[in-house]
Amino acid sequence: MQIFIIALFLLFILELLYFKIADRFNIIDKPNQRSSHNQVTLRGGGVVFPIAFIVGILFFQPDQYYLAFGVFAIAFISFLDDIVTLNNKLRIGVHLLSVLLLLAQIFINQGIFSAAIYNPYSLLLILVSLIFFIGIINAYNFMDGINGITVLYSLITVVSCLFIQQYLLIEVLDESVCYLLVASLVVFGFFNLRKKAKAFAGDVGSIAMALIICFLIASLIIITNDIKWILLLGIYGLDSVATICCRIIRKENIFDAHRSHFYQFLANERKYAHVFVAGLYAFFQLVINLSLVALPALFAYLVFLLFCMLYIITRLKLEGKARLFVNY
Repeated sequence: MQIFIIALFLLFILELLYFKIADRFNIIDKPNQRSSHNQVTLRGGGVVFPIAFIVGILFFQPDQYYLAFGVFAIAFISFLDDIVTLNNKLRIGVHLLSVLLLLAQIFINQGIFSAAIYNPYSLLLILVSLIFFIGIINAYNFMDGINGITVLYSLITVVSCLFIQQYLLIEVLDESVCYLLVASLVVFGFFNLRKKAKAFAGDVGSIAMALIICFLIASLIIITNDIKWILLLGIYGLDSVATICCRIIRKENIFDAHRSHFYQFLANERKYAHVFVAGLYAFFQLVINLSLVALPALFAYLVFLLFCMLYIITRLKLEGKARLFVNY
């Protein structure tokens, strides 16, 4: 707890210093037709996420250097992308490198690095994992579209992973590293979880956090040999997959920027408060997380299936069939 309090204080000061830098160098997010906000806002406030995580690794778990470098690389390229638009090939190349470093760290932690490298079946698994994790990272970034949603959802996910490793008596990340990460989310939440946000996370925040969460969930799956932990991203996955399906039906390019997610519809068209919508997504994910811990896997899957049905019914009712299947 002492580490958490100290981290809160230091990260709060760091965030204020970053705001001065962002204001000085005009690192801002200007509203456009895809935005869910209507005022110029500082971008990149989520830089405290990778900083807190990397510092935590260096001090409390230095053997996780592949992971630390992967987070640094993806955070650095994302921060540059927040400032100037980078070449897609360069950005994707660094993303692939970071995910490879993440996988290498997981293999080293489990003592299967050599076997994974030289086994042809493992190479296929690595390729599939690369595609899957890159998909998660991009989906997580796309979900960062309204005030509070990234910080609340990430807070629920990180705290859940911390609780799960304590409950199962395993170690994925050192507890002190988790406390630093939680402290960074609390600090950023102070400036973002409000009607008029002081700052947005930016790619540096959402993408770096996505990579960290990928590591947490993948490690849980491998250590426990149980795929159910993928549902720790269940609500984000549900909204992302459903939105992609709708865009495909409407014959839209799924790689183009958009605001077709259901959370964006609730905030933009239905005019629900951003914090309220973000809170709903975080709360529903919390319910799923509790079911994963408290119930057998089959019942946890049923809980998620119930949320899927509720989501589909609600989306059809509020958006209407015409909007879902016709591109206006």
